[in-house]
Amino acid sequence: MQRGSKTVVGILAGGGSLPREIADVVAAQGTTPVIVGLEGEVNPRDFAGHDFTLVNWGRIGQLMHSFKQKNVTDLVIVGSVTRPDLWAIRTDFGFWRNLPSILKIIRSGGDDSVLRRVVGFFESQGFTVRGPAEVAPALVIGEGPFGRVAMAEAALRDFEVGRDIVARLAPFDIGQAVVVAGGQVLTVEGAEGTDAMLQRVASGRTQRQGGVLVKWPKPGQELRVDMPAIGPNTVAAVAAAGLDGIAVQAGATLAAQRADMLGAADANNVFIEGLRAQSIAVAKSKVADDGDVGLGVLAALDGSVVSRGVVIVRRHVLAVETGEGLAALVSRATRLRQWGKSKKRRGALVVANLSDLGQDVIEACAAAGYERIVVISDPSAASAIEPFMRAAGLTLDLRRPNA
Repeated sequence: MQRGSKTVVGILAGGGSLPREIADVVAAQGTTPVIVGLEGEVNPRDFAGHDFTLVNWGRIGQLMHSFKQKNVTDLVIVGSVTRPDLWAIRTDFGFWRNLPSILKIIRSGGDDSVLRRVVGFFESQGFTVRGPAEVAPALVIGEGPFGRVAMAEAALRDFEVGRDIVARLAPFDIGQAVVVAGGQVLTVEGAEGTDAMLQRVASGRTQRQGGVLVKWPKPGQELRVDMPAIGPNTVAAVAAAGLDGIAVQAGATLAAQRADMLGAADANNVFIEGLRAQSIAVAKSKVADDGDVGLGVLAALDGSVVSRGVVIVRRHVLAVETGEGLAALVSRATRLRQWGKSKKRRGALVVANLSDLGQDVIEACAAAGYERIVVISDPSAASAIEPFMRAAGLTLDLRRPNA
């Protein structure tokens, strides 16, 4: 915020209800928010009554002008977004002028890396980036039960398992949600998002079998632009998956459509519990390539989660296998677009055991356009699959045991 000047709050809006809810809070405080919505993510009708402009991803110059002409000083970046198809966006001069910064964002890897660079980009343009919790604290979930249903002791134990997994995966910039039941991790969120992860759990269950969705920020997560959020859709997905409730970090989780969410939770006998954050040491990890990321994820999960493989593109974890098989994992990851289509092969499937690597998996990787398959194995043990790899145009990246 510039000293001696009036604070004007801008909102860069993605999908969901939170951008509108925050705009309403800012307006109720006596400030007129300036909203720029991303084309393809927002419905302009949701912002009726507010100062609103719709901008395409590639119109960086228009986006900046929309804020600066209204003297915006403080910027809130909120709402769900999908990585745009870079081959389809419509650009303007502002895009090309800022191309070096944009390329750094694209190449930075996982969500945390991307979002930190996004914050740095807007701050370099003179804005103060503020978190939704700072601007609209009433939307934040506090400590204790959030509704009439209480969290049971068994659920608390499941939560502790899930929180530990999130912390162990933090160095690899992977999802902020896991599902735990009876002390067993059922699934880990990748790039697909929480609702899609819960749908996978629901597809394997026919009745309420208990368990907890742990929606928890990674240690060191950039909460100004990536604060976890839950809403009525989350509650519905939790109920459909046969889980008992949702555990979130108090003071670091947003409640979207608060009244509707509470009503849905009570109606479905689902608990929502805000739990106090604890200081957890996270080991730093240096990763050089997609293979390093995948092997690190598998090592972090070892002993807690049975996983046969991970799909990574540009050091961004797309999907973690937790029971569906490697061919199904590759198929699922293929639908998670990374900056649009490219003729160049990118990404890797990292496999825990060479014995899991069948011809169907190799063919699925080739069809998906991945570059290689990484596996820890003695070279002599891999000779049988090398002809299939060559025929599929894939590189077999062998890492030696204990290397």
